[in-house]
Amino acid sequence: METLFQKQQTLLARTNLSFKRYMYSKFPWNSRMAGLVGPRGVGKTTMLLQFIKEQNGTDLLYVSADDIYFSNHRLTDVADEFYKNGGKRLFIDEIHKYRDWSVELKNIYDFYPDLKVCFTGSSILDIRKGMADLSRRALMFSMQGFSFREYLKFEHDIDVAVHSFEEIIDNRISLINSIEHPLPLFRAYLNNGYYPIAKEDNLTIRLGQILNLTLEVDIPQFANLSVTTARKLKKLLLVIAESVPFKPNFVSLAGKLEVSRNSLEEYLTFMEDAGLIARLRGQADGIIGLGKVEKIYLDNSNLIYYLSPKEPEIGNIRETFFMNQTRVNNSVVSSAVADFKIDKYTFEVGGKNKTQQQIKNTPNAFIVKDTIEYGYKNIVPLWAFGLNY
Repeated sequence: METLFQKQQTLLARTNLSFKRYMYSKFPWNSRMAGLVGPRGVGKTTMLLQFIKEQNGTDLLYVSADDIYFSNHRLTDVADEFYKNGGKRLFIDEIHKYRDWSVELKNIYDFYPDLKVCFTGSSILDIRKGMADLSRRALMFSMQGFSFREYLKFEHDIDVAVHSFEEIIDNRISLINSIEHPLPLFRAYLNNGYYPIAKEDNLTIRLGQILNLTLEVDIPQFANLSVTTARKLKKLLLVIAESVPFKPNFVSLAGKLEVSRNSLEEYLTFMEDAGLIARLRGQADGIIGLGKVEKIYLDNSNLIYYLSPKEPEIGNIRETFFMNQTRVNNSVVSSAVADFKIDKYTFEVGGKNKTQQQIKNTPNAFIVKDTIEYGYKNIVPLWAFGLNY
């Protein structure tokens, strides 16, 4: 136990409190048990350590489930000793790295009712698989990478308030007091601003490591896939990168990978849950999320720049950014007449020459342009949707 506290102090000493992710204020820190999932590299560990550092108490303990300490110690034993010595809050990072984690968390919840537990997981697949044991016990939340607003604060120390969806589409926003010209910063964000690791050296290498770990470790371990299948996942990601956004032809795509259509759909689900791709669906009888897949995108624009063998297609960048940023607080589906629909609103995303022709007979419709600094009437700048969280 002493070893764990010493490791915690080392981590806290280099934890910066000046910037906090959007989930920090939303996460239920006082819940008996709560979990936070999200792709690798989006800042989940830092968020836990920031909370612990701000509390500045001896009754909080951070552990990482992939620590060598757990090669000969059980998680329940740590919880027991910590609780008996006055522990109040236990924080477990990378919980999916611990075998039978869901069963042990269930036991901790049932046998130590006064102990509050927060845990994180980078493998969304494994977390979902284990949640059956934690039904009705743990509250689950997910976190994605930086919004454009968060990037401005993290990378340039520019404070911009969160804007509601209504404020954005009504053009009730302005960065004039903070940034004279937002477009250069917006272009930089699209290229390398989605992941907190962008501030570190060798972003390209680090992003490659995240992709490799996800494709070669997280997904294969979850689904018991062979090395050969893991290679097919890589090939599938590259095919998507070269084609997106596209309306999937599952027969053709399965043929390229030499897999069955059912296997292909499973692979796409795994990759979406792991934060590598996003699938835009139609709205099926008013039920969001059950509609037919209309388009497949890479998850975010940084992945497009990393994986594209040539200069990325700008239309792909625009649509990917719009979907990525709006999905956090809204249900985004395909539109029959334009690119996207959110609630009663329709959006056509394009460049400076995009006209009203496509949406002229559509109520509550908007043109979203990536080359304008500020909007007018139903024309909204694309970057503005990056202020939604």
